[in-house]
Amino acid sequence: MKRKIYNELLKWKKDWNGKTAVLIDGARRVGKSYIVEEFARNEYKSYILIDFSKEDKQLKMLFEEYLGDLDTFFRMLSLLKDVRLYPRESVIVFDEVQQYPPARAAIKHLVKDGRFDYIETGSLVSINRNVKNIVIPSEEERIDMYPMDFEEFLWALGKDDLMGYIRECFSARKPLGAALHRKAMELFRQYIIVGGMPQAVDTYVNEKDFNRVDHIKRNILKIYRADISKYAAGSEQKVTRVFDTIPSQLQRHEKRFRVGDLGKGTRTRDYANAFFWLEESRVVNVCYAATEPNVGLYLNRDEAKRKLYMADTGLLIAMAFGEKDIERGQLYKKLMFDKLEVNKGMLVENIVAQMLRTAGNDLYFYSNPSTVAEDRMEIDFLVRKPSVTSRHNISPIEVKSSSHYALASLEKCLRKYREYLSTPYVIHSGDYAEKDGITYLPLYMTICL
Repeated sequence: MKRKIYNELLKWKKDWNGKTAVLIDGARRVGKSYIVEEFARNEYKSYILIDFSKEDKQLKMLFEEYLGDLDTFFRMLSLLKDVRLYPRESVIVFDEVQQYPPARAAIKHLVKDGRFDYIETGSLVSINRNVKNIVIPSEEERIDMYPMDFEEFLWALGKDDLMGYIRECFSARKPLGAALHRKAMELFRQYIIVGGMPQAVDTYVNEKDFNRVDHIKRNILKIYRADISKYAAGSEQKVTRVFDTIPSQLQRHEKRFRVGDLGKGTRTRDYANAFFWLEESRVVNVCYAATEPNVGLYLNRDEAKRKLYMADTGLLIAMAFGEKDIERGQLYKKLMFDKLEVNKGMLVENIVAQMLRTAGNDLYFYSNPSTVAEDRMEIDFLVRKPSVTSRHNISPIEVKSSSHYALASLEKCLRKYREYLSTPYVIHSGDYAEKDGITYLPLYMTICL
């Protein structure tokens, strides 16, 4: 499958020319191993893949005994893997590097040697857990990897040209038109349902069977729960409780995560490690409250107020509905044709958060529960524009899942913080439009922000 991260790896290879290794960080099952091996196969004369979840003691012994003699190290590695290495034309891949910390520590010496390139893959939560007694290499670039975005989903379906036209319309500030908008929304609903996990997408492309796709997503959720048991040392129960509560928390009108719902007397600080674990694992996208919608979003971050979105909306659907419900009620097909009586706001807001995060945005929202009506407002997302100016840096975003909605909070925000704000957006199911200084974006255009 075609992935955008491939171009980022090309840029790393060209810009650094062996002076750093690169670590691909992302949640389990987002396709790290696949894309790295594809890159190694296509862009180098030869490559060696070392999967530390499978390697035997004989290979691991090389890192313990021969790092002081790299000529012997490479000779032994080449013989064990039956691959010839070519200076500056070969790459060595450390897959699942968190499983063997000494290999990550060795990166410093291997990069300094300069003979070959090095790519590592791993999940940040288990990488950070397995750093005891090793020196973290400074010679390491990091690239974040996320589930497939809508454009990558379209590529998988063979719809290579549609997103190009969507971007043209966004730049030209014009609608797609009724026919193309309907087609784009139909494909976008497929993306919401299937999600962006590569195995689920591949199954959907080849089989068009929602039940098979659902089975794969539930297996991925089992892997995530197993990771919680394995890696969330001392916090397993709290992480599991937070994780399992995400769908019900998003079901509410105000989607801010309420720790009080986890049990009587619970406090936010009691669950700080659980929130941190889920964020580090990339299983969720955390959206923090900003105390003011100005350019210093990080400086105004309120750590006590957050919304938790699933990193993949397809997985959220699998969590939110029971397996029997899906089989008995053909739930996916009803979602596909927009015929299901369900709180679509949960799914729509989650997919917007997913798309904003994948596009490189940190997630923030603004909420003011003031007793003064004019000050009381809730803005779903705040996005900083690419280039900072002296004024007008933040775009407030409201997400609407139905065709009938009010914009009271957005209008109040525009009146109170006009000097802070750039283009205000409403993301909805309709086509592109502009009215009264507000830009209305179809859901599939979120990727353009």
